[in-house]
Amino acid sequence: MSVIYQDLHQFSTYIPPINLTFHQYLLLTNDPILFHTGNVQQATEMVPKLKSILGDNNLNYIFVSHFEADECGGLSYLLEHFPQAIPICPEVTARQLTGFGLVQEFISKKPGEKLTTESYDLEFFSYPSEMHLWEGLLVLEKRRGIFFSSDLMIRFGEANNTILESNWETEIDDISKEQVPDQERRIKLQQTLKQLNPNFVATGHGPCLKV
Repeated sequence: MSVIYQDLHQFSTYIPPINLTFHQYLLLTNDPILFHTGNVQQATEMVPKLKSILGDNNLNYIFVSHFEADECGGLSYLLEHFPQAIPICPEVTARQLTGFGLVQEFISKKPGEKLTTESYDLEFFSYPSEMHLWEGLLVLEKRRGIFFSSDLMIRFGEANNTILESNWETEIDDISKEQVPDQERRIKLQQTLKQLNPNFVATGHGPCLKV
């Protein structure tokens, strides 16, 4: 656990057999929001840390970019400890979460929509997530310029509290067919992201990026 950028806390787990680091993030504000849950084991390790950081505050929201174990595998466990937290997710993921009986209350968002509180402004973007190309979401926190990239901009290796200097356009150009197999949708995604101007990329895997 570390403060990786301004009021953004990073939780990291390195898995040696696959040489990959998994991150979750807490934006610690008056309206605390967690970005991704990790799998059940990662969530179990994270909950005591979350409680220590939050103190007497509630966890208001949990953002889930798409339906995959490291994005939402620990959601049920987290909701046992933070029952007031409301998941925010794309429409497809909402159907999956409710269909498996994992949640009852949620906020469903579409690309182009926003969520504004007194502490942050979130804008959501289409993410044709890998494998099934289900409609997922990426999110930009506009006041701080933090882009949450999920499985895009991935790098292997151990990367706890690690930040690299990089270039935003280069990172977008490097999005590969392994991440978005459909070429047309990948190009559309890249065109959309190039219109943004973030300061910091909170990656799902690998070093964070200062851009």
